[in-house]
Amino acid sequence: MTDTSQNKSGQIQNQSNYLLLIFVAVLAGTIGWFLSQNRHILNQAVDQKSLGERKILFYQSPMHPWIKSDQPGKCTICGMALAPVYEGEASFDNNDDFIKLTDKTIEIIGIASVSVKVAPLKRTLRVAGIISDDETQHRILAAQVPGRIEKLHVNQVGIEVVGGQPLAEIYSPEIQAAQRLYLENLRLYNSQTGAVTFSALETNRENLLLLGMLEDDIKKLETSNKPSAAFIVRNLAEGTVISRKAYEGQYVKVNDELFEIGDFSSLWFVFDAYETCLPLIKLNQKVTVSLPSFPDETFTAPITFIDPSLNSSTRTARVRVVIPNPQKRILNRQTANGIVHIETEPVLIAPRSSILYTRNKPVAYVDLGGGAYQLRQVVVGKIGDDELEIVSGIKEGEKVVTQAALLVDSQTQLAHISDTPLTAEQHDSEKPNTIIPKLTSPVILPDKLVQIMLAATSALAADNLAEYQKHLPTLLEEVNKTSSEIRDILAPLAAKLVAGKELKEARHPFEPFSNSFADIVKSQQAEKRQAKIFQCSMSPVLGTARWIQNQNDEVLNPFFGSEMLNCGVELQ
Repeated sequence: MTDTSQNKSGQIQNQSNYLLLIFVAVLAGTIGWFLSQNRHILNQAVDQKSLGERKILFYQSPMHPWIKSDQPGKCTICGMALAPVYEGEASFDNNDDFIKLTDKTIEIIGIASVSVKVAPLKRTLRVAGIISDDETQHRILAAQVPGRIEKLHVNQVGIEVVGGQPLAEIYSPEIQAAQRLYLENLRLYNSQTGAVTFSALETNRENLLLLGMLEDDIKKLETSNKPSAAFIVRNLAEGTVISRKAYEGQYVKVNDELFEIGDFSSLWFVFDAYETCLPLIKLNQKVTVSLPSFPDETFTAPITFIDPSLNSSTRTARVRVVIPNPQKRILNRQTANGIVHIETEPVLIAPRSSILYTRNKPVAYVDLGGGAYQLRQVVVGKIGDDELEIVSGIKEGEKVVTQAALLVDSQTQLAHISDTPLTAEQHDSEKPNTIIPKLTSPVILPDKLVQIMLAATSALAADNLAEYQKHLPTLLEEVNKTSSEIRDILAPLAAKLVAGKELKEARHPFEPFSNSFADIVKSQQAEKRQAKIFQCSMSPVLGTARWIQNQNDEVLNPFFGSEMLNCGVELQ
């Protein structure tokens, strides 16, 4: 091969390599551009795969769960953005048992939930009763012999007495005659003449005992051999004189009451317990007793007796608590208050605040997580101070709403109002509560009035109270400049507008004014309207109210502001 042919072949080879290199560069650049343009898609796919992202089943209105869509959008009732419902989440059908709230709504309402658990149910039963002396130690001393009271050793109540202490002395010829008979028969018996038997002597001795003489008194009589008409009334055991019915010089008969003695070393606190509370009251339960005379002190003692018989008229049973009183500080017959500390066996309990009685039966809302709440009918058992027993309807470990449960129930009922089809008459009654004004001729509102109204509305939607207060005087001034026909409609409502110290105070009178203002704009021909008209079917004052807004597709609700800014729909 010649040099010329070799050179030509090398040139062709070089050209081929060059073209191949250019092709590879272009291909690599194309792939690189494609990857750079779709990097976020690829990364998202990788992230989704690595994170195991859940599949979106559908989109659902947080406030009206029956409004569903397979595409993102807004609720056709309240205008709020539809929330995605992911695979594996609870699905809510159109019924009254479920509601799903957004995190924002939960935060605003202040919902709190706790788990239902098995634990003892505690209850504090408050009772009132009377302090009295121990009835088992209560004694009444009566005259055992007839006669005249010669002397009183204790002549006032409240005196502390001990066992065997003389209380009174009675002159009694009868006991003197009985002593003489006993001494005479004792003498004859000791003479061993057989005139008196031992049995007859013992009968005389027993007669003296029955008359109130003690063994020591009889022994002294046998020693002194001197019968006496003086009979000594002695106390039998330690105690306090509660009452006295004996006076010196008084003639008494057998069994006439002389003294009443009580033992105050331990006192009874007795209270009446209603039959509904009796199943909770047990022996040995601790009771804390407080007295008016000891405002800073309490006495704790156990229950020692529960009367097994109910009072037929009051349907109560007497319950007794024995309080030690060694220093006699607590007074007899005082009124007192008691707190019975009740603790049952472990049962399934839930906070009392979780149970609502707004329906035919007790209900509670179970927190299912993710903003979902389910209405449950429950059966309630015993009631405690802060908790109550759940017999059925909720299981251990499930969470129930304890704070703002009534608001959740209100949201549920409001969300499902439209579940029941309306009749023609009901449908008419559900129309907006403000009638569109009937104007005698087409009216175009002054541009300045519309613009200032738009500014005031926008300020409330933005929660800017200061901005609203700045526009309010001009708004009132412009209303008064309108025609008499418009002024007659707006002026009475404008007169109620206030600057307010807070947004709620300013929004309250603004809503009816805005509603009528929007109705005037709506009464105009569509092509001549100076603003769009929006309506909220959940307005706080009227229930359904309207407002005007700039040519903007986004709903900006002035009645709620940031609480539910996008609640509303545009009216045509």
